[in-house]
Amino acid sequence: MGLFAGTQWDRPPRCERCDELEEDCTCEPEPPVRIPPEKQTARLSVEKRKKGKVVTVIRGLPEEGNDLPELLTKLKTTCGSGGSLKEGVLELQGDQLERVRVALKTIGFKVKG
Repeated sequence: MGLFAGTQWDRPPRCERCDELEEDCTCEPEPPVRIPPEKQTARLSVEKRKKGKVVTVIRGLPEEGNDLPELLTKLKTTCGSGGSLKEGVLELQGDQLERVRVALKTIGFKVKG
Protein backbone atom coordinates (compact mmCIF):
# COMPACT_ATOMS: atom_id res chain seq x y z
CA MET A 1 0.00 0.00 0.00
CA GLY A 2 1.39 3.41 -1.02
CA LEU A 3 1.82 6.40 1.25
CA PHE A 4 -1.11 8.32 -0.29
CA ALA A 5 -3.25 5.33 -1.31
CA GLY A 6 -6.92 6.20 -1.05
CA THR A 7 -6.36 9.96 -0.62
CA GLN A 8 -6.94 12.77 -3.11
CA TRP A 9 -3.21 12.78 -3.94
CA ASP A 10 -3.35 9.14 -5.05
CA ARG A 11 -5.47 10.03 -8.09
CA PRO A 12 -4.44 12.20 -11.03
CA PRO A 13 -5.84 15.76 -10.85
CA ARG A 14 -9.08 16.50 -12.70
CA CYS A 15 -10.63 19.70 -14.04
CA GLU A 16 -13.25 21.16 -11.69
CA ARG A 17 -15.54 22.23 -14.55
CA CYS A 18 -15.55 19.29 -17.00
CA ASP A 19 -14.17 16.52 -14.71
CA GLU A 20 -11.63 15.45 -17.37
CA LEU A 21 -8.01 14.77 -16.51
CA GLU A 22 -6.14 18.08 -16.35
CA GLU A 23 -3.86 17.05 -19.20
CA ASP A 24 -6.88 16.23 -21.43
CA CYS A 25 -9.02 19.23 -20.40
CA THR A 26 -10.01 21.68 -23.16
CA CYS A 27 -11.70 24.29 -20.94
CA GLU A 28 -10.67 27.89 -21.43
CA PRO A 29 -8.78 29.31 -18.44
CA GLU A 30 -10.87 31.72 -16.41
CA PRO A 31 -9.77 35.34 -16.70
CA PRO A 32 -8.54 36.84 -13.43
CA VAL A 33 -11.18 38.76 -11.51
CA ARG A 34 -10.41 42.49 -11.58
CA ILE A 35 -11.67 44.91 -8.97
CA PRO A 36 -12.47 48.30 -10.51
CA PRO A 37 -10.24 51.11 -9.19
CA GLU A 38 -13.31 53.14 -8.18
CA LYS A 39 -14.10 50.55 -5.49
CA GLN A 40 -10.63 50.61 -3.91
CA THR A 41 -8.89 53.01 -1.55
CA ALA A 42 -5.13 53.45 -1.64
CA ARG A 43 -3.54 54.60 1.62
CA LEU A 44 -0.46 56.76 1.09
CA SER A 45 2.29 57.60 3.54
CA VAL A 46 5.88 58.77 3.56
CA GLU A 47 8.29 56.79 5.74
CA LYS A 48 11.85 57.46 6.74
CA ARG A 49 14.17 54.47 6.48
CA LYS A 50 17.64 53.81 7.77
CA LYS A 51 20.40 56.20 6.70
CA GLY A 52 17.78 58.94 6.23
CA LYS A 53 16.22 57.50 3.08
CA VAL A 54 12.64 58.62 2.41
CA VAL A 55 10.13 56.23 0.83
CA THR A 56 6.55 56.77 -0.37
CA VAL A 57 4.41 53.77 0.62
CA ILE A 58 1.09 52.72 -0.96
CA ARG A 59 -1.01 50.25 1.05
CA GLY A 60 -4.56 48.99 0.98
CA LEU A 61 -4.68 47.56 -2.54
CA PRO A 62 -5.36 43.80 -2.56
CA GLU A 63 -3.00 41.61 -4.57
CA GLU A 64 -5.91 39.59 -5.97
CA GLY A 65 -7.96 41.74 -8.28
CA ASN A 66 -5.12 44.09 -9.16
CA ASP A 67 -2.06 43.96 -11.35
CA LEU A 68 0.27 45.52 -8.79
CA PRO A 69 3.49 45.07 -10.82
CA GLU A 70 1.90 46.96 -13.75
CA LEU A 71 0.64 49.70 -11.40
CA LEU A 72 4.11 49.99 -9.85
CA THR A 73 5.64 50.39 -13.32
CA LYS A 74 3.18 53.20 -14.16
CA LEU A 75 3.90 55.00 -10.89
CA LYS A 76 7.67 54.65 -11.27
CA THR A 77 7.44 56.12 -14.78
CA THR A 78 5.20 58.96 -13.61
CA CYS A 79 7.46 59.85 -10.68
CA GLY A 80 10.76 59.19 -12.42
CA SER A 81 12.02 57.13 -9.51
CA GLY A 82 12.75 53.58 -8.51
CA GLY A 83 10.49 51.40 -6.46
CA SER A 84 9.59 47.91 -5.38
CA LEU A 85 6.69 45.64 -4.48
CA LYS A 86 7.02 43.89 -1.11
CA GLU A 87 4.22 41.70 0.28
CA GLY A 88 1.48 43.65 -1.49
CA VAL A 89 2.89 47.06 -0.50
CA LEU A 90 4.15 49.42 -3.21
CA GLU A 91 7.23 51.46 -2.31
CA LEU A 92 8.62 54.37 -4.33
CA GLN A 93 11.94 56.02 -3.63
CA GLY A 94 11.76 59.57 -2.36
CA ASP A 95 8.94 61.85 -1.24
CA GLN A 96 6.57 61.33 -4.19
CA LEU A 97 3.33 61.78 -2.22
CA GLU A 98 1.72 64.48 -4.39
CA ARG A 99 2.68 62.87 -7.72
CA VAL A 100 1.39 59.47 -6.60
CA ARG A 101 -1.85 61.01 -5.32
CA VAL A 102 -2.51 62.70 -8.68
CA ALA A 103 -1.57 59.57 -10.68
CA LEU A 104 -3.82 57.26 -8.63
CA LYS A 105 -6.76 59.67 -8.82
CA THR A 106 -6.27 59.87 -12.60
CA ILE A 107 -6.48 56.07 -12.81
CA GLY A 108 -9.64 56.16 -10.68
CA PHE A 109 -8.54 55.04 -7.20
CA LYS A 110 -9.80 56.69 -4.03
CA VAL A 111 -6.84 58.06 -2.09
CA LYS A 112 -6.31 58.64 1.64
CA GLY A 113 -3.20 60.14 3.16
